[in-house]
Amino acid sequence: MRSTIRLLQACRITLFTRENCGLCSDARSVLSDVWDARPFKFKEVDIVKSETGPQWRDLYDFDVPVLTWQVHISKSSAPEEQPQTASEAVRLMHRFTTDQVKAKMDEVEKA
Repeated sequence: MRSTIRLLQACRITLFTRENCGLCSDARSVLSDVWDARPFKFKEVDIVKSETGPQWRDLYDFDVPVLTWQVHISKSSAPEEQPQTASEAVRLMHRFTTDQVKAKMDEVEKA
C-alpha cells in the first residue's frame, strides 16, 4: 500500500548542469542510487544549451560549474520549473548524498 501512495505522489527532480562538469557526473550517480531505491521523474537542463538556457544560466551560472550543481525537487504533477519561480523550489546545491535527496523528496511529498 505504501509503495502505491509513493507512486501517486512521485517527485520530479530537475538537475541543472553544464558540459564537462565533473561534479555533475557525481550528481547523476547519486541520483541514480536514489532512483534505484525510490523512482522519480527526472529532467536534466544544460544551462548553456537548453532552449531556456539564458534564463537558467543567468540564475545558476556560478552555482553549476565544476564546483557546484543544482537540483530542484517538486511533485511530479507540479508545473515545469521556470526561472521566475526558482526561489520557491526545494533545492539541494553543491555535493549532496542519497539520504539528503530522499529527505527533500519526503519534504516535497508531505507538502
